[in-house]
Amino acid sequence: MSQDSQHGKWTISSSDDDDEGLPPSGTATSKPHRPAVSSHSPRQSVSPPGPKLEPASAAVEVKPEPAKTPVSSLVIGSEARQSAAMNQLNPVKYETSPSLAGKRKKEASDGSGWALSDSDDDDGDVKGKSGSNVPKRALSPKTKKPKVENERPPSPHGRLYYIEEPEDFFESSVPCLNDTYRFYLNKVTGLDRKYNNGALHIRAAKHHCQVSSGFILIVHGDKREAKARLIQQAQPFPHVRFCQAKLDIAFGTHHTKMMLLWYEEGFRVIILTSNLIRADWYQKTQGMWMSPLFPRLPKGSSVSEGESPTFFKRDLLEYLASYRAPELEEWIQRIKEHDLSETRVYLVGSTPGRYVGSDMERWGHLRLRRLLYEHTEPIPGEERWPVIGQFSSIGSMGLDKTKWLAGEFQRTLTTLGKSSLRSDPPVHLLYPSVEDVRTSLEGYPAGGSLPYSIQTAQKQLWLHSYFHRWKANTTGRSHAMPHIKTYMRTSPDFTQLAWFLVTSANLSKAAWGALEKNNTQVMVRSYELGVLFVPSAFDLKTFPVHRNPFPVSSSSSGFPVPFDLPPTCYSPKDQPWIWNIPYNQAPDTHGNIWVPS
Repeated sequence: MSQDSQHGKWTISSSDDDDEGLPPSGTATSKPHRPAVSSHSPRQSVSPPGPKLEPASAAVEVKPEPAKTPVSSLVIGSEARQSAAMNQLNPVKYETSPSLAGKRKKEASDGSGWALSDSDDDDGDVKGKSGSNVPKRALSPKTKKPKVENERPPSPHGRLYYIEEPEDFFESSVPCLNDTYRFYLNKVTGLDRKYNNGALHIRAAKHHCQVSSGFILIVHGDKREAKARLIQQAQPFPHVRFCQAKLDIAFGTHHTKMMLLWYEEGFRVIILTSNLIRADWYQKTQGMWMSPLFPRLPKGSSVSEGESPTFFKRDLLEYLASYRAPELEEWIQRIKEHDLSETRVYLVGSTPGRYVGSDMERWGHLRLRRLLYEHTEPIPGEERWPVIGQFSSIGSMGLDKTKWLAGEFQRTLTTLGKSSLRSDPPVHLLYPSVEDVRTSLEGYPAGGSLPYSIQTAQKQLWLHSYFHRWKANTTGRSHAMPHIKTYMRTSPDFTQLAWFLVTSANLSKAAWGALEKNNTQVMVRSYELGVLFVPSAFDLKTFPVHRNPFPVSSSSSGFPVPFDLPPTCYSPKDQPWIWNIPYNQAPDTHGNIWVPS
């Protein structure tokens, strides 16, 4: 069947997804059509040989190193983004000589301990190190290329992609940063140097964290075949062990991304939006909160010592305990022995389950509602203060806005202190349009990480009237498609923030939870994690918006919002990016088209 709308004519699959069939990570119950990216001339398509796995979360034990170098770490990350990886393909370029992206999987390991993020194929199919696919014929099966030591990950678009890259792009030490808020964007290749000045790459975030001894504990959400592939991939690495996150509710995902890095002097928490796959760290807009270095408490200290005014220590321990995994007990005990009192953000997590009574406010959007109720203040004229939500995936919202978005989620986002006012301010939702994706640094392959399906979209055309473009000229990232997820409340003139949240949670009931049984129970499907910034924790009334956040200055008091304010509404010609329908009328920035197969 087909349906006409202001966003064009969509061809709809005869087997529509269930309402919750597309969780926030893009993993669906039934596989979506698998797009192939083709050279615009000639128009040919290539089907991918299969999905790609990424490490989910890990505990890393290493030998002691110099000061401020992690001696061990725990990394909790998203479950394998199978559908997204399956759909994010390399542009097909038929060159006469093999490209660097044609290296085989065995040559992709860079010795960092993250070889598990490479292809899960075992049949010798050719894949790029970024996780995207290239046609098999790009490399002759008889051709053997020598292994190149210490070479940067290949670009999906060839060697020329890195020519403009600043020399310090891969710096391994943390640069001088504005640590007032400790919120940073990732580095993006291909930008003017100033827009990476003060941004972070994963190498700086991990700061020499390498696996030289001990073990890696990978906490993952994979099941059945995917789990078996993960275990098979780890066979060459005897130091790798696994812990499976419990996902007892259908369509839930393990979507949290967090690193706990232990140093000789203490430990650090990093909560971020990037998956542990190379493609997430080079061409997309991502964000992270990086804690101060937490020192060890004196021996004999009580468990309650080292708590922050935001109760971050308590909430972090509660989140880790929610896994109910004996393998994490060592890490829980370590955290108890450290002083987290300098933390000025609130932890907002989701864990799968059905909760009643006071437990309803422990997780998901009701947790956010409680924090906003307790730690923000009413603002005169707050009905004119817009709410902004920005995300990279969308679940089913229901047949109209009253089913969840306005009837439940919007009430959370509009909470300001203990005011009895139930205001109905403007709501702006930022999600890339087709044109945003087409003209991005990656071109159409960027859409593989924006898994909004036609099956979901055609049920909620009403939602698209809320949509705004992805524009980020102030941070230089208009053409770096967002994998970051942020929510905030701004002043009518967009110069002040009432609060700001960076999180792994996309716009979905699976991520945020949904009320059930006449609002006496909340059901959450997925693991998510983010941090909430409220002005009172920084001795402020509101956060001033930083209009020019790059290059980063240590003296700035403005908050670095990742995109332009005010947001830009979709025009009548704009369409939201839908990842499983074709786009073959206009080529992208690399001369390719998008053809689901």
